[in-house]
Amino acid sequence: MKNKTILAFLLLSTLFIACKEDKLAPVAANAVKPTVVTEALPHDTDDPSIWIHPTDASKSIIVGTDKDTDGALYAFDLKGKIIAKSEVLKRPNNVDIAYGLSIDGKKVDIAVTTERESNKIRIFSLPDLKAIDNGGISVFEGEALRDPMGVALYTRKSDGKIFAIVGRKSGPSGSYLWQYELSGNGKSATAKVVRKFGAYSGKKEIEAIAVDNELGTVLYCDEQFGIRKYKADPALKDNKELAIFGKTGFKADNEGIAIYKKTDSTGYILVSNQQANTFMVYPREGANGNPNNYPLLAEIPTSTIECDGADVTSINLGGDFKNGLFVAMSNGMTFHYYAWDLIQKRIDDRK
Repeated sequence: MKNKTILAFLLLSTLFIACKEDKLAPVAANAVKPTVVTEALPHDTDDPSIWIHPTDASKSIIVGTDKDTDGALYAFDLKGKIIAKSEVLKRPNNVDIAYGLSIDGKKVDIAVTTERESNKIRIFSLPDLKAIDNGGISVFEGEALRDPMGVALYTRKSDGKIFAIVGRKSGPSGSYLWQYELSGNGKSATAKVVRKFGAYSGKKEIEAIAVDNELGTVLYCDEQFGIRKYKADPALKDNKELAIFGKTGFKADNEGIAIYKKTDSTGYILVSNQQANTFMVYPREGANGNPNNYPLLAEIPTSTIECDGADVTSINLGGDFKNGLFVAMSNGMTFHYYAWDLIQKRIDDRK
């Protein structure tokens, strides 16, 4: 009993010191409470992505990373139960999902994750999380700075081609991100680099990346500096920065990005204010007729602690998630699901 008391005192002291030093804000008393908290993973959750079932949306799954040397991708059902696991991966960091990659004459839905310790991206079929990449695809080849972290998948409307936009722990401004065209070679997925782009402030790192397929844009967080916007299609050969926003109001790191789509062109951009345990909300379509003007609409406190990654869908998943689901990683090795209505109410209350 004495040892347990000492341990509890030490834990409380550590939390008090962290909060006192302004490194970690407590969860706010008025934070949005999660609809579902997933089963805990063995090591360290980092980033989730939502896969929509093609015929029954209530059977959709959340795919999340467990970031460790013997980590993996895990699939959860909408009740937060673990239902599948990939092969062992060497520190999978971020993950994203796309639909209909052509493999051996068949259309396959895929999850792509960065494997930091091997300097690779890994590609898995969905929903079974089976590797289809022949052991992985090396990225940032020939560079001194590799260490892949962020990834987002872009599906081009004109031809359905799928591209992976990959970030790293550090890199040069102007070519921090590399974009890879994904395709199939026999039964395996392959990738070739088709573009290098992306300004970098040098302040911390670039990890969170999100693509808006309908608008053809890519957003990424230049941590402790702002959120940058570019065109997503490499065929345009346009590496000009379209916008930089979210430069104020963040406690420290701007992190995970999620795009809620009300229509093909309207909705919200949600960005994790990581050390404040809140999400900053911006208009997806911009404001005042300017698609590159992103005023802050709301700051929403959530139950997540130090959130690195998030995803959202507006599709009716049934049950509590009729207007969509917002999922965010939290310290404690879990992901938190929120019925979208809870988030929308907070946005409406701030307007």
